[in-house]
Amino acid sequence: MAELLLELFSEEIPARMQARAAEDLTKLVTDGLKAADLGFDKVEALVTPRRLTLIVDGLPEKQPDLREERRGPRADAPEKAINGFLAGNGVTLDQCEKRETPKGVFLFAIVEQKGRAASEVIKDIIEDAMNKLPWPKSMRWADQKIRWVRQLDRILCLFDGKVIPVTYGPVTADDTTRGHRFLAPAEFSVSNAAEYKEKLRAAKVMLDREERKQVILDGAKKLAASEGFELLEDNGLLEEVCGLVEWPVPVMGKVDDQFMDIPREVLETSMREHQKYFVVEDKAGKLAARFITVSNMVTADNNAKIIAGNERVLRARLHDAKFFWDQDRKVTLQSRLPKLDNIVFHAKLGSLAERVLRLRGLAREVSAEIPGCDVKLADRAAEIGKADLVSQMVFEFTELQGLMGKYYAENDGEAPEVANAIAEHYAPAGPSDMCPTAPVSVALALAEKLDTLAGFFAIDEKPTGSKDPFALRRAALGVIRLVLENGLRLPLRRLFAFAVSQYPATIRRDEAVEDLLAFFADRLKVHLREQGVRHDLVSAVFALDGEDDLVRLLARVEALSDFVSGESGVNLMAGYKRATNILRIEEKKDDMSYKADVSADLLSQEEERKLYEALIDVRHKALPLLRDEDYAAAMTEFARLREPVDAFFEKVTVNSDNADERANRLKLLAQIRTALHDIADFSKIES
Repeated sequence: MAELLLELFSEEIPARMQARAAEDLTKLVTDGLKAADLGFDKVEALVTPRRLTLIVDGLPEKQPDLREERRGPRADAPEKAINGFLAGNGVTLDQCEKRETPKGVFLFAIVEQKGRAASEVIKDIIEDAMNKLPWPKSMRWADQKIRWVRQLDRILCLFDGKVIPVTYGPVTADDTTRGHRFLAPAEFSVSNAAEYKEKLRAAKVMLDREERKQVILDGAKKLAASEGFELLEDNGLLEEVCGLVEWPVPVMGKVDDQFMDIPREVLETSMREHQKYFVVEDKAGKLAARFITVSNMVTADNNAKIIAGNERVLRARLHDAKFFWDQDRKVTLQSRLPKLDNIVFHAKLGSLAERVLRLRGLAREVSAEIPGCDVKLADRAAEIGKADLVSQMVFEFTELQGLMGKYYAENDGEAPEVANAIAEHYAPAGPSDMCPTAPVSVALALAEKLDTLAGFFAIDEKPTGSKDPFALRRAALGVIRLVLENGLRLPLRRLFAFAVSQYPATIRRDEAVEDLLAFFADRLKVHLREQGVRHDLVSAVFALDGEDDLVRLLARVEALSDFVSGESGVNLMAGYKRATNILRIEEKKDDMSYKADVSADLLSQEEERKLYEALIDVRHKALPLLRDEDYAAAMTEFARLREPVDAFFEKVTVNSDNADERANRLKLLAQIRTALHDIADFSKIES
């Protein structure tokens, strides 16, 4: 068995693309090997900023020979048909066998195909994989027509120690590679994977991504601990930094004390987002005047110049941040509001100033539905909540919008509830983000998302397929989480209508409200499905007229789930479906609805009388329970219909020869349908 070693050596691959590229290359090559009937024992994919490496072990030296039996025409077929069969399969008539079959005597040819050398097949597979590798972004260079993520410098490809001359554009594979760009740039040759790994390690290249991550993490923790601090772990940053270095060397630098009065979030953003530095805390969890970065070098001065260089870069960035911080606090948020007139929210939805007016209206409307929410504070938070967007700090650090608004509101002497609401009104920004719980914060967060949804649905910019450029799915899920996690009893239909009504009359309104309700039903299904709730039960409850209270809806769904999973519920479902199927057929045939009162005088059989009485009794007892939202008890009452429904279908003929009796029995079936629709639309429940 043989080994395949492939290295694609290029200029730096962006860190965010590396792991996916290794997965894609592995899949493309291994799928090709399987399709070519070249089995293997194991595959190892390795990636660094400059190289994609694939090692496949246990490959055969050639494809297996194929032997295939092919049936041809009848032995007495016309000569032209026989000759065509012989030519198509590369055999002579003497090489064919005449064989008796139930349909006569036919010619059979045994076609043997010799397997190709694995090295030839692998060359085609790798070249095909390189052409198909789906980089998120790629480039051409010089006068080349080929594309790669960055300039492709060389290919190393060995099979069983011998070079496979894989070609991609101007590059043809050989047995050589290079080490670390600065520490060991010399070219060297290898003969197998073990030697490749050994020589690269000596040339200051750490191939294993997980090993680089561990070296970075352990080194950073050790550096922080050496001065009595602790590393603030950041898995996302660790993943990214790991993709920036081939020989990681963590180093620690200092932050000038003059910058430590800047808000922590600004310092962290400057270090983590802009400079890719790890943050350090003291034992009390306070930000320390230190940072840890990862060098790709080992220098004679123990990286002193590298540390000094990073400190100098950070100092310049923090000088700007301090200037913005000091200047922004000289102006109130209120005084910034006129500038919002000059910022377009969306070409069809007006300016940010117009949006602020809508947010104020929505905040007042929503806050009236939130227990303990001060309407005036909610209105004030909506009024100044977007003012930080025209501050110098947010212009430079856009990811701090909202948060800087909180600091500026506190500086202006605004109420704490207002300041916190400004900081939290974009939340939750994702499934892992925390939901606001303070009443004013919840009101503004809901207003923010409801206005976004109403506006874009009003101009018919709804999500389509996988495209959602305005993050409307995320906004809808944010509303759902805010409502459910805070137990809010919000009338969504009325709030949607109010949100849409704030836009000009020329924009579609009624359609937007209905579309929004349908959209929310779908988003709620997604949200609840992740928690193991059946989507059809959500549809069944959401279909009830006027049901837009998510808390009540969820309580109904939970009770309905218990009901339909029990024996009584299953049997009653079967009776419901039988009743509705009969009604659908007969109402279509008669071109009329049988939703009408039943005539007790026409109930001639005991089973139909008992069913009629049970329907009256059950609804009489269950409807108050439904109004009181005691859904479990209401379901228990409806479960009592199981026996009379079963008995009715067993003993009573619905399509009686007596026309009046037939119509009355169909009305009784319609009563079953109506009764169960008090709970949910059972037609939407899957069996």
